[in-house]
Amino acid sequence: MLATYGFGGLTLRAVAAEMGATTGLLTHYFPNKKDLVAHALTLLDERHAVRPRRTAPEGLAALRAMLMDILPLTPQAAADNRIWVSSWDAAMADPDLAAGHAARYARSRERIRHHVEAAQRLGELPMSDPDDIAAAVQSFALGLIVQALFNAEEFPPQRQIRILDGYLATLAGDL
Repeated sequence: MLATYGFGGLTLRAVAAEMGATTGLLTHYFPNKKDLVAHALTLLDERHAVRPRRTAPEGLAALRAMLMDILPLTPQAAADNRIWVSSWDAAMADPDLAAGHAARYARSRERIRHHVEAAQRLGELPMSDPDDIAAAVQSFALGLIVQALFNAEEFPPQRQIRILDGYLATLAGDL
């Protein structure tokens, strides 16, 4: 429901109808919309933890592989990203959901930073602050994700990959 209709279209009644259950049954497990969103994000975290990932040697190639895994390049990745993006609205008004997002994005920046440091050791990226580079890379990826979700026709997978490769080349070109 989140992937299809976003946070605004998510209601307990609609989810119950989609499940073929009563609203009462659903509210037994999820008393409110916040609990339902939190559960959806937990399931998404669990699915992402075990999904197959692209592999690449360390450095810039590994950073590219990581970013390719999070861009909405497939229908499933687009649906997952729609869930993340639609949950931002709820997180803006809920400290617990906001803290969960902050922790997720901090873990992501840490993984990015690891790849940045490896690329720096290999001479593939400039020796500037890896935390700043990781934050910029994450910001770039989130921005590209949002553009692709709102205008999939203008940002098909091939263009997303081309833009990603151009961005990484620009980062490496700062040597």
